[in-house]
Amino acid sequence: MSDEAGRALDLGAFRAAYGRFLTDERVLLTGHSHQAWPDVARAAMIEAFDDAARLVDDKWYRAVFPKMESVGRRILGRLGFDEGDAISFGKSTHELVTRLLSCFPLASAPCVVTTRSEFHSLHRQLSRLAEDGLRVTWVDTADRESLVDRFLEAIVPGTSLVALSAVLFEDAFVVPRIGEIVARAVEVGAVPLVDAYHGFNVVPIAWGPAKDALFVTAGGYKYAQLGEGICFLRFPATTKLRPADTGWFADFSALEGDRTETVGYGPGGARFSGATFDATPVYRADAVLQHWDRFGLDVPSLRAISLRQTRRILAKLDEAGITEHVASSRVDERRGAFVAVRSPGAGRVVDRLRARGIFVDSRGDLVRIGPAPYLTDDEIDHGTLAVAEEIRREVASS
Repeated sequence: MSDEAGRALDLGAFRAAYGRFLTDERVLLTGHSHQAWPDVARAAMIEAFDDAARLVDDKWYRAVFPKMESVGRRILGRLGFDEGDAISFGKSTHELVTRLLSCFPLASAPCVVTTRSEFHSLHRQLSRLAEDGLRVTWVDTADRESLVDRFLEAIVPGTSLVALSAVLFEDAFVVPRIGEIVARAVEVGAVPLVDAYHGFNVVPIAWGPAKDALFVTAGGYKYAQLGEGICFLRFPATTKLRPADTGWFADFSALEGDRTETVGYGPGGARFSGATFDATPVYRADAVLQHWDRFGLDVPSLRAISLRQTRRILAKLDEAGITEHVASSRVDERRGAFVAVRSPGAGRVVDRLRARGIFVDSRGDLVRIGPAPYLTDDEIDHGTLAVAEEIRREVASS
């Protein structure tokens, strides 16, 4: 779908699909964290209950697994991969990445190269494992212009895993030259892992010629509107990695055979699977992905809408006189799907805005403003100007 097609979206009909979330009393500028769910998500959750009541244990083969296959194909397509690639699901990216990390025994002193701008769960997990012997090379991200060059320099022979985000969660900086980073990781024999959470379903990513070697993790909580509990890991189907953190779903078909001491892994996406899970998020994801297709909203069209909206936010912030507080890039190619603004007391700013019915959030000293395709221009303007007003108030009192 083209930019022009994105502009042709029937916004009235689209907003009508979100009757439970969209009200006149609030403006949801939380597109980078918790987007509104379309009403079909609620219907899908009821369907999950009804299928369990109707099928009981038979629900797995007759309903859940077919939906997982459908969801996996659509997710891979929206990620920019072949729809037949291997994909595993988990309730969080932390669960999936920890399973990947378990492939590298600490006794072998593995080395991970990563950035200091990874999301809290990865930063925390790597820091904890470093206490027990994991070697971590932390690449500072303060100088965005030289980030990729410095990151490439850090990927040396002996590196076990290279882990970075395609879009940084703090200020929506889109990391360039991902393909080059992936190729360098493969060149030195490292496993390349990209966190695409802040890109999935809104920022197309050029994976480069070594894309088949990629491990990519993301989830549906943000820009895909899939809700909680539906995260995923795309990985090379030919990988021989053996997760030590492994559940019985990783070799589901072996359940009927004789138990042995040899741990095997099933085909396709089974290798990085865990154990019994709540199937409700799968139903919700299947319904919402069909919702996107029904409105003709593919990733390029959603990106076009997002860029138009973030440009509008930047223009309103300039109009409000707080240009110098903007932390996100003004270059479209380097800006993800939200705009971050620096402010003293960012948490207080968020609290006061919430009391006014304007929903944003903060990370450190950054207030994050996240539009979404169901917002009107008036809502974006009203919310952004309110953010600027509260930041000016905070600056004046500091």
